[in-house]
Amino acid sequence: MTQENNCDLINRKCVPCQGGIEPLKGADLAALAAQLPAGWQIINEHQLEKTFKFKNFKLALDFVNKVGALAEEIGHHPDINFGWGRAKLTLWTHKINGLHTNDFIFAAKADSLYQY
Repeated sequence: MTQENNCDLINRKCVPCQGGIEPLKGADLAALAAQLPAGWQIINEHQLEKTFKFKNFKLALDFVNKVGALAEEIGHHPDINFGWGRAKLTLWTHKINGLHTNDFIFAAKADSLYQY
């Protein structure tokens, strides 16, 4: 992954998904995944996941709050599971029951908030 590719995703905007389209599969998923920072995994061509590590609970909570604010700002909401020293983000587009370009855009933006 090059920084330039990651910046491309970071600078893109999520477009509301109205449903009625097929989720991304195969080569389309691989091309977008190659643009993400290290650690993101595609699970069963259905969702993106990454676990972020922190030195303590407060840092994990701070990150989760930033991700939550981002989700509200752009209207795309991940599943978040966190506890002491960790936060796991899981992304997929519910309206199509799979992955959409928005999931990759959100992943890149969320990853840019990680500073620990």
